[in-house]
Amino acid sequence: MTKQKPEVRSLKCTDIALLVKWLSDPEVLTFYEGRDTPFDKIKVREVFFDPSDAAQKCIFSYENKPIGYVQYYELKNDEKKEFGYESKQQIYEMDQFIGETDYWNKGIGTLLVQTMIQFLKKKEAEVIVMDPQAWNVRAIRFYEKCGFQKVKILPKHEWHEGSYRDCWLMEWRGDTYENTVT
Repeated sequence: MTKQKPEVRSLKCTDIALLVKWLSDPEVLTFYEGRDTPFDKIKVREVFFDPSDAAQKCIFSYENKPIGYVQYYELKNDEKKEFGYESKQQIYEMDQFIGETDYWNKGIGTLLVQTMIQFLKKKEAEVIVMDPQAWNVRAIRFYEKCGFQKVKILPKHEWHEGSYRDCWLMEWRGDTYENTVT
């Protein structure tokens, strides 16, 4: 039986309650934002509905049920330089999480990342990057399965549960993807 592709749509104000639910769940927060920073409605509005933030924020559904969040944005020249890329390259970064923990370990994350790669390819992305925390071996293996490769360590790159954590800069390039995802 073929799994259904996740459906992705833009974030709406009516999604605030979903984000509060997911981002106050200690299991989810272990991997996204940290258990010491649960979200309430005010924090969700500040973080996810900031008009100055250029990220395209989305909710994704599986079998018509909203189960997670994904965002993507084109890197600006200063961000490209920080990561060691040329300014002329078209590079997108993406982040995502499955907020409904009953949907973990079912291959849905893989379907989502594959869907997003195809979508960003249509936007002519040459490179797609992610920056998982170095301790999160499970996420790193998952991204490698989706065609991403570790590029370099980003020391003390992200604040998580009381300290700055090292992250891996991971990238997807067309030739890598074509050989790993079916």
